[in-house]
Amino acid sequence: MKYYLDEDLSPRIAELLRKRGVDCKSAHEIRMVQATDLEQLMFAAGKKRCLVTRNRDDFIRLTVQFFNDHLQHCGVLIIPHTIPGDQFSLIAKALAAYARKHPKGMHPYTIDFLTSG
Repeated sequence: MKYYLDEDLSPRIAELLRKRGVDCKSAHEIRMVQATDLEQLMFAAGKKRCLVTRNRDDFIRLTVQFFNDHLQHCGVLIIPHTIPGDQFSLIAKALAAYARKHPKGMHPYTIDFLTSG
């Protein structure tokens, strides 16, 4: 599984994931910080990466739009607000565990929620 972190997540998470052997890029690292949500999802889809975000509502709406427009993406993984955004190590650990459970990635249009356990 390859991840692309939305701008609402710290690039430190991407660094921690790479140290765990997980392929991860951050919007901050590739200068996509001011991109729209649509541009973020298009970028992730084009690079065959699962988009990871805390922005649940917009990316659920965009997934429906992608489905209706026959545009595939490689999944959206939502980090719920029950997981504190400043807990970078916890988030990285949970994302690494998720990647191990889904080595081939997510099915197109899939939306899932990360758990810390």
